[in-house]
Amino acid sequence: MQRTFVKYTAAIVTSAIFLILLINFLFSLRSIESRQLSTFLTKFEQVVHTMENNRQELDELNRNLDTDYLTRAKAAAYVMDHQKGISTNVTEMQYLAKLLNVDELHVIDEKGIIVAGSVSEYIGIDMADHKQTREFLSILEKGDEEAYLIQDPQPNAAEGKIMKYVGVARKGQKGVVQVGFKPVRQMQAQSRNTYEYIFSKFPTDTGEEFFAVDCGTGKILGHSGGMDREFTADYYQLEKLRGCTEGICQKGENGSMMYVAGRQYGNVMICGTVPRNLMLQDLWTSVLTTLIYLLLIQAAVLLLLNYLVRQKVVCGIHRIIGGMDAIAAGNLDTRVDVGGNPEFRKLSQGINAMVKSIVSLSDRISSIIEVSGIPLAAFEYETGVEHVFVTSGLKELLDISDCRAEELFRNPGMFDEYIHRITDTPVSGEEDIYRISDSRYVRIHMSETSEGKLGVIIDVSSYMLQKLRLQYENTHDPLTGLYKFPRFRELAARLLNELPEGEVCAAVMLDLDSFKSINDTYGHDAGDRYLKSFAEVLKAMPEDRFLTARRSGDEFCMMIYHCRDVSEVEACLEHFYRALREGKVPLSDRQEKIISASAGYACAYAPDQSITILLNHADEALYEVKKRTKGQYTEYHDKSAAPE
Repeated sequence: MQRTFVKYTAAIVTSAIFLILLINFLFSLRSIESRQLSTFLTKFEQVVHTMENNRQELDELNRNLDTDYLTRAKAAAYVMDHQKGISTNVTEMQYLAKLLNVDELHVIDEKGIIVAGSVSEYIGIDMADHKQTREFLSILEKGDEEAYLIQDPQPNAAEGKIMKYVGVARKGQKGVVQVGFKPVRQMQAQSRNTYEYIFSKFPTDTGEEFFAVDCGTGKILGHSGGMDREFTADYYQLEKLRGCTEGICQKGENGSMMYVAGRQYGNVMICGTVPRNLMLQDLWTSVLTTLIYLLLIQAAVLLLLNYLVRQKVVCGIHRIIGGMDAIAAGNLDTRVDVGGNPEFRKLSQGINAMVKSIVSLSDRISSIIEVSGIPLAAFEYETGVEHVFVTSGLKELLDISDCRAEELFRNPGMFDEYIHRITDTPVSGEEDIYRISDSRYVRIHMSETSEGKLGVIIDVSSYMLQKLRLQYENTHDPLTGLYKFPRFRELAARLLNELPEGEVCAAVMLDLDSFKSINDTYGHDAGDRYLKSFAEVLKAMPEDRFLTARRSGDEFCMMIYHCRDVSEVEACLEHFYRALREGKVPLSDRQEKIISASAGYACAYAPDQSITILLNHADEALYEVKKRTKGQYTEYHDKSAAPE
């Protein structure tokens, strides 16, 4: 027996060693790839964050410059309209353009002809002759003295040079005053928002390279090693990058394998690569070292096992066999008493207990459960028996008081009714799991025979509480405690689809006014307090009327429902704005501020409207109110609809 045990043990341990090495290799390989994928995804997020920041800076710059340029255009129009004696020769117009700090200044008559300007070559140009100039004729067509037009930077009609033009209507006479600017700052900001520029500044580790591919054309838009190269390897080709968001291997230059991961951002695939052999170079060394250590440990273990089996097992087994032979021969007074180790002593005691039948069945089962340490309990009741068999721990698992437990355990019918009340309402989405209290969940398995019923109860509170916590974290914003936007869209779509006939609901988009200046002036801690205070006002709204969420950054959204008409929607909004004005947020030791937010809302009168369209309409309304003022709200109106 001893030799057989050692021989099989050696075979098993050797097999286990190689199986462990194989599993360790596969898991290590997967772990390395997962870490590399995580590293790439983190860096992709940095690229996307940079693109978003640059885009926001460009948008902010455009808004500021548009306001400034429009002010100068109106100033030029004011001078032209109120200084009746002003000369419109080229020299005077150039002087006026210099005073206004503009690059070009033109006067357009009611026929759309440039009749005066700071650039002599442009005088006499018919604005209707070119697409770029034709847009300004809309000012003349409107006949509105407050009309104006701000063009995006583009090649001008006369020379094809990149210019930005702003035109305003003249007062008291039909015509247009136009100013032009060289968009140097805008062009510089646009150049910083390209993948080629970002990758040129992006730090990379040894062997890493990053690039961006246009998903429509397959063109390389930027590369961390520069664009002065040929992109012929497989992993640069768009059709080879399918599935790379989870990490794939592709053939690189000179036949080497590359690990490639990507992330789609809009219509662009941002990718990172690293040579696969560079990822695995440390793995083989680790595997060989581990193998040597395991073989040495195996030799020591086998020697020790050989000794222990002989001294601690074989001799004891022979003594136990002798005692059991005596019991089998009919000598029930025989006591098996083998020492040497705890296992033999327990086995001896078990044999003696079995022979003498000292311990009752219920006591033994309860002892086994208690020794196991598992939060487990069992119950059984048989037909015709006026008692319920239960193991220790059942009262605690079901939160039953001692008095109530004594009553239930003496009446199987009452106990059966009690168990069925629990099992009639399982936890949604779970099988055989039931809620006992806010902090206690159990799994109940029952089987029924002709003799009675048998059940097992297991405490799964830890599993359920963790799952509920994860569900909460997946659907709620960590800073404000409001719903995240995807969960909001889901719930809002459900409210819209279930909109009762004769009721109105409204999607509301909100944006905190001047939030960036609060962050810049008082710091991000003050900004977070500002956001959380705003969220507290949202959460204080009645839950039977308001569904609230944080969209992103300083953007929030609401769904107002159970309203009879639009006036009731606006009453809800007024209630919200009153609550907003009643509190102040401390920004510093000496400064506090009332929260200011702008909002746009769009109403739905029937459940057949798309939630996406409704939210987009609310966004458009928010955009309109932000253009005009701050701290107000307005309803979306379809501009394409014909006037009544």
